[in-house]
Amino acid sequence: MQIEPFVMERMQSTWENQVELNLSESGVHPMRLEELVADEGDRRALLRQSLGYPQTNGTVVLRETIAAMYPGATRNHVEVTNGGAEANFVCSWHLVEPGDEVVVMVPNYMQVWGLARAFAGAAQVREWPLRQTNDRRWDVDLDMLEHLVTPRTKVLFICNPNNPTGARLTDRQLDDICRIAGRHGTWVLSDEIYRGAELDGRDTPSVWGRYERAIVTAGLSKAYGLPGLRIGWLVAPPALTEALWGYHDYTTIAPGIINDRLAALALQPARRAQILERTRGILRANLPLIRKWLDDRGATFSYAPPEAGAIVFVHYQHDVNSTDLTTELRQRYGTLIVPGDQFGLDRFLRIGYGAEEHVLREGLRRLELALAAHTG
Repeated sequence: MQIEPFVMERMQSTWENQVELNLSESGVHPMRLEELVADEGDRRALLRQSLGYPQTNGTVVLRETIAAMYPGATRNHVEVTNGGAEANFVCSWHLVEPGDEVVVMVPNYMQVWGLARAFAGAAQVREWPLRQTNDRRWDVDLDMLEHLVTPRTKVLFICNPNNPTGARLTDRQLDDICRIAGRHGTWVLSDEIYRGAELDGRDTPSVWGRYERAIVTAGLSKAYGLPGLRIGWLVAPPALTEALWGYHDYTTIAPGIINDRLAALALQPARRAQILERTRGILRANLPLIRKWLDDRGATFSYAPPEAGAIVFVHYQHDVNSTDLTTELRQRYGTLIVPGDQFGLDRFLRIGYGAEEHVLREGLRRLELALAAHTG
């Protein structure tokens, strides 16, 4: 089996800790451990924690806490993984076999796109592109999906809220997606890792509970500002979750015991609400800043304002390849931004605006300097 390079992840892992300013992240500025474990009793309990193996699919406490966020789910519906990426991986590895037909929403976090092409074969992957509407939104074409999903389609991969556009699906759209998938028994895997990072404070509708073959993947890295914990999860029918646990046995085996404990603390209802309000507060403060910066530059940029997530997907008018532009920005100005061609859309930039305000302002100033060399 050949697997294509995951270009965006390799770029970020190579450079994100070496540049002066990082606007490539799609989450908010991370929390500190002292913020998460503010109670002295919790701190003492953490220091007394034995550093052995946890239950490999996640402790009962953590799985029950996660299950409570998904109506009708129990701990047997939940598998805890090392980040949402591992949840996506084990699901794809189990469900997609050579020759299977797969439909992938694009643009998307390109992990599942690459995995589907590796496991099924590139020719078997059918792309379902989002479209930009006249009211400056990214939206889905359900008529197109009706034609893309066939009796041979094994899995439909969606990302809601979407990376990189920040768009989100409605209840009705999710019902229609499940209806289309249900005609053929197609699994629907919904990556919902940005759920909880909505600008308007309203939770994005989940695919969970709409269809017997729905799977949710998520984690603490984006909406929660806790990427360093590397805690993700999947929620699926118990028989499938049991099978996926077997695949997890062949990858990382278990989450770290400290990470598991901290995740259970973060997801307690009251603490979870505080963390998500912190995230939404950062987004509500920073989005007007970046919108004004973009709007003040007139026709240079066009974009659909994001509904969720700490990212804005921007089209620029300059005649320069997006990877060339962002490489120049990194090399000359010490600033990292994700080029659109890594999502299959050149002359776009995915700009993270969840950083500290002074980092965002300075990063935008340097982006303007890099673009100025290509004006005229």
